[in-house]
Amino acid sequence: MNEYRGKSAVITGGGNGIGFATAKLLVDGGAHVLIMGRSQNTLDAALERLGENAVAVRGDVASLPDLDTLADRAKSEFGTFDALFVNAGVARTMPLDSTTEDFYDELFAINVKGAYFTVQKLAPLLSTGAGVVFTTSVANVMGLPETSVYAAGKAALRSLARSLSGELLPRGIRVNAISPGPVDTQILERSGMTEEAAKQFKKEQASHNPMKRFGTPAEVARAAAFFAFDATYTTGAELAVDGGATQL
Repeated sequence: MNEYRGKSAVITGGGNGIGFATAKLLVDGGAHVLIMGRSQNTLDAALERLGENAVAVRGDVASLPDLDTLADRAKSEFGTFDALFVNAGVARTMPLDSTTEDFYDELFAINVKGAYFTVQKLAPLLSTGAGVVFTTSVANVMGLPETSVYAAGKAALRSLARSLSGELLPRGIRVNAISPGPVDTQILERSGMTEEAAKQFKKEQASHNPMKRFGTPAEVARAAAFFAFDATYTTGAELAVDGGATQL
């Protein structure tokens, strides 16, 4: 498959989950991909699976110097590139009465500030006709308990998809967002939850979904790739990839 031959992309949070699935989809289609993540071990494992058309930079999107390093690497690897998937983020919940300033600041530093400055640093390298894709969440429209900080950050990204689309449109750059619902990225297991507890949680959550299941990272990756490359007459939009959770 050579659907993306000659194309290049940068993906933050590309070492696992949705970011990795998108990198794999693009690489398998012939693209060259630069991924960024915080764990060198995770990046090394991802590169082993992605092969020679992928390179990686270790860094934290909440750090502007790290984003400068990412931009420098993207320039040296690609010159200009065709797609930016602003995917890095953390998903944590906490009740209102337990939320601390540190918790609030950490989530907004990664999920909002990190996303905003990722676009600022890398937009000058995007080619005409390029696509920027944010990862938001169904939490930004559903009012789920104990997600107030996380959901507010994801709602901010939805707003950025609109405002930055207008700002970058004169350069022919499209900005859109994908909004995943429950997706099995193994994040529960990596967070320390036992396999049995994770299985039970997923079963309960799936029972509330119209499709009665979790989505897969590969399904979300196809939506991200659509916005990045195929949706040439769409900008400022958000696509729900949630099994119908926010629609039915």
